[in-house]
Amino acid sequence: MVYFHGGGFVVGGLHSHDDICAEIAATCGVRVVSVDYRLAPEHRHPAAFDDAMAATRAVTNHFPGALVLAGDSAGGNLAAACAHALRGELAPQGMVLIYPGLGGDMTRGSYIAHAHAPMLTLQDVEFYKDIRAPEGRPLPPDPTHAPLSDSDYADLPATAIFTAQCDPLADDGPAYAARLVAAGVRATCTEEPGLVHGYLRARHSVTRARTSFDRILQAISGFLP
Repeated sequence: MVYFHGGGFVVGGLHSHDDICAEIAATCGVRVVSVDYRLAPEHRHPAAFDDAMAATRAVTNHFPGALVLAGDSAGGNLAAACAHALRGELAPQGMVLIYPGLGGDMTRGSYIAHAHAPMLTLQDVEFYKDIRAPEGRPLPPDPTHAPLSDSDYADLPATAIFTAQCDPLADDGPAYAARLVAAGVRATCTEEPGLVHGYLRARHSVTRARTSFDRILQAISGFLP
């Protein structure tokens, strides 16, 4: 399994998500390779995407067998972006996206309803998007950074998505799942009531977060042989 950490493409790394990856490995009985990709603003798009692609290819070369792509927040974005780009080259058994940002419409829906949510605001999302873009140039619609901008969702891996109710990104998950299902891909999206972006950090102190993490672990196990 390949896991991409969150952090808005600006923060996070191997240490910030080591405990999550260790618990996934121990509970699911799977090798978890955590990817440490380059961060903005020193390294702008497509640096993180290029690193994610290189890491995924390296994992499949060194550890042949069942492959699951997973990630939270920005990491969920990278997992999905890799799945789109690697169609025809790799065939992951599944993909697990945890409160992912997938490039949804920032002028409507959850982006407005939860613009001032705890942990992540619309202003934060706009900041992360801008700081990831090449200097002086906005990011164009492109599935390498916004999987929801793709026009083809066929032949993608079966996908389980988990979103937080109180999160500007909440609508990205169901929108993406709907496009996968329309293309004939098995996909589910579970909205976790009352939770906020980044709730995995509270999985050992908040019952709802723990329950969601258990569902995430079950989803990962369900994609493994």
